[in-house]
Amino acid sequence: MRLLLVSDMHYRLRQYDWVYDAAPDADVVVIAGDLLDIRSAVPLPAQAAAVSAQIGRIGERGVLLAASGNHDLDERDAANEKFAGWLQRVRSPGLHVDGESLLIDTTLFTICPWWDGPSGRQQLAERLVADAARDKQRWVWIYHSPPRGSPLSWDGRRDFGDDDLAGWIARFRPDLVLSGHIHQAPFVDAGG
Repeated sequence: MRLLLVSDMHYRLRQYDWVYDAAPDADVVVIAGDLLDIRSAVPLPAQAAAVSAQIGRIGERGVLLAASGNHDLDERDAANEKFAGWLQRVRSPGLHVDGESLLIDTTLFTICPWWDGPSGRQQLAERLVADAARDKQRWVWIYHSPPRGSPLSWDGRRDFGDDDLAGWIARFRPDLVLSGHIHQAPFVDAGG
């Protein structure tokens, strides 16, 4: 299976065009969070509309799995926790998003949302328990943040990883976790 993994596109529409062009060469395209950019001058609803159109186009070309990241949260749920409501509304036959699990051949993909509090965390934990019981040969998670303590979560000064993810990996033992989130190269002190 050929995977194309991207993340942290932060509303850079030309990058979505590149993914659209590259999508036919992959069996599965994965966007591991931060599709939008909370620091942009463009309001989140406008970004969400533009990115929804872009990922909808990509999903028409094949299988697209999109997980939310910390920049994608635009609404509050019944527990008053933030979530990516806009992403829930773009779901289509070729486009799978937060909270969905998809079996492709013998590989189960679990799309993990960026959670904002105990309710969202519990919902994700329940999804992982349910998916652990499913029949599969391989299990792949899409999760925006890498686990705390991994080399991918360290920028040389601070660990930006997710504590809960590290625990879930130890408990459930997925075959692969696809993530993004860390933009900074590790800081190296040149000794001067």
